[in-house]
Amino acid sequence: MMSKTWLITGVSSGFGLELTKQLLVAGNTVIGTVRNAAKIKDLIAQYPETFSYEKLDVTDVTAIHNVVSKVSKEHATIDVLVNNAGYGLFGAAEELSDEEVNKILSTDLLGSIQMIRSILPKMREQKHGRIIQISSYGGQVAFPGNSMYHASKFGIEGFAESVAQEVAPFNIGVTIVEPGGARTEFRYGSAQVAKAMPAYKGNPARSFEKMLAPANGLAPGDPARMATRIIESVDQNPAPLRMMLGSAAVQNTIDVLTKRLDDYKKQKDLAASTDFPDGE
Repeated sequence: MMSKTWLITGVSSGFGLELTKQLLVAGNTVIGTVRNAAKIKDLIAQYPETFSYEKLDVTDVTAIHNVVSKVSKEHATIDVLVNNAGYGLFGAAEELSDEEVNKILSTDLLGSIQMIRSILPKMREQKHGRIIQISSYGGQVAFPGNSMYHASKFGIEGFAESVAQEVAPFNIGVTIVEPGGARTEFRYGSAQVAKAMPAYKGNPARSFEKMLAPANGLAPGDPARMATRIIESVDQNPAPLRMMLGSAAVQNTIDVLTKRLDDYKKQKDLAASTDFPDGE
């Protein structure tokens, strides 16, 4: 892989940190965004020539535009954008506060949308680019107790799939990455849980409690291997629209989508019955 300049959101942990480490070792240039620079002091010290950072809260739209404008002027090209910043929110929909609902949409959905919108002028001008949108297999499959996380992931996947068709003529590729469970801070550190309501005790919405408990077994996904596959995808042309990571995730998704397709096939007559008859 030829050396590239990468802009990655949320590089202080998880996939963002793993991607950054591997890219810097390989000689790439990385501009990372963080909210707390103290978490990346080792990277700053080890790679003073090829790593730089910008403090950014992706819920601040004005800050997004300012950061992207700044780094676009400082670098001849921004070859790859990785939208990685985000977190998980668990709890029944009724248990969530208005603030929790708004915050996860602002972070996991709107933050990614605004990053993509902001970088497109630079990529169009340079006549190439690749956008990597970190989603989840939760952008295809929904579980109880995860409603707002799924809302953000289903939403960003629809946005990215639409944008991919708009920007292909400009030699800009878009890939939606859909990891399964991985051993990152997303599951064991940054996950947020709504205040429990007694009415939901024993409800399927509480099934996430078992998943979040390390005592019940660690997630199967290796963040390092996943990061390597993401990096390799940038050299694929055309860009793969979707990339599923994790054997359990891909099988679960295949099962759910197969059932969904079967359900649609059973509705063909119903769907056709709502059309105007031929000739009308």
